[in-house]
Amino acid sequence: MLVRPSYVLGGRAMRICYSAEQVHDAMRDVQGRVLVDRFLEDAVEIDVDALSDGTLCYVAAVMQHVEEAGVHSGDSSCVLPAPSLDPTTYFEVCHVVRRIARALGVVGLLNVQLAIAGGDLYVLEANPRASRTVPFASKATGINLVEAACKLAAGARISELELPSERPPAQVSVKAAVLPFARFPGADPVLGPEMRSTGEVMASARDFPTAFAKAERAAGRPLPSHGTAFLSVRNADKTQLVPVAAALAGLGFELVATAGTAGVLRSAGLDVDEIEKGKPVVDMIRKRRFDLVVNTPEGGNARSDGYAIREAALTTRIPCITTLSGAAIAVHAIAAARREDALSLQERIEVEAVGV
Repeated sequence: MLVRPSYVLGGRAMRICYSAEQVHDAMRDVQGRVLVDRFLEDAVEIDVDALSDGTLCYVAAVMQHVEEAGVHSGDSSCVLPAPSLDPTTYFEVCHVVRRIARALGVVGLLNVQLAIAGGDLYVLEANPRASRTVPFASKATGINLVEAACKLAAGARISELELPSERPPAQVSVKAAVLPFARFPGADPVLGPEMRSTGEVMASARDFPTAFAKAERAAGRPLPSHGTAFLSVRNADKTQLVPVAAALAGLGFELVATAGTAGVLRSAGLDVDEIEKGKPVVDMIRKRRFDLVVNTPEGGNARSDGYAIREAALTTRIPCITTLSGAAIAVHAIAAARREDALSLQERIEVEAVGV
């Protein structure tokens, strides 16, 4: 369940609860109304920015969060176009957004957040206003969405704005959050429903891995190309970690894991060194014996399970990934990111326009 005080900004005090005890704990310090939602585990989150004149709707950008639903949209990396949407699902998303815009009578900008879980499409929220993704979407598509929305608010129609045809851009753009954890001793860099980021960066490239690697580098989290990876994930993630670990091993990384994670990886045929939980792991991180840390916390026990591991990685500036989806994309970026000639944003938009 997702438990949140009403009218919170930035997801403040929101909690994802996996048991009755965690619900009681989340409610203990809450006064007034509380919103309780079903939480979609392992869902792909989609972010859409659109323009509407009250009748017609123009879908400007269909974006996908790198992290699964449950991570605040302000903290999640976001990619345009959405890499996992097939044409059928893409057009279904656009159809749903148009229906919402028309039903609400939106004039100007509209942001809709959706999730795909178990083959079903869910609408999480619809906001008849500008969202934090508007600057990113505008730069990635070359469409000034704010200017267009102002014209619509002043009485213009969609048909009068000379907008390009609706289609996913050929160039791939990634928005990555700038997180402040390193500036706060004792902070836990776990991503969740409460927003922690203090800014964001953007990178564009011809392919997703290259754009993602550039964005992480710009956000101060450069991905290693070799070395030793430490892996310790919650029970629910152990099986899904196998292809990530196999990809790291294939790239030449040495694998080190705690007992439970190491056992699953060995049963899959991977060569992995085992290390004891607790102080031995923390000491190795502080001595910079690892180049990458992958640690996913258990449910609501984010601070007790693996907190010391993540805090040590943060202190030593070792890249620490706390979601399995983020780890999979990071490994993909390490393997497939390519060097590119530097192009300005205007040059990239021009390349997009001429279809090169």
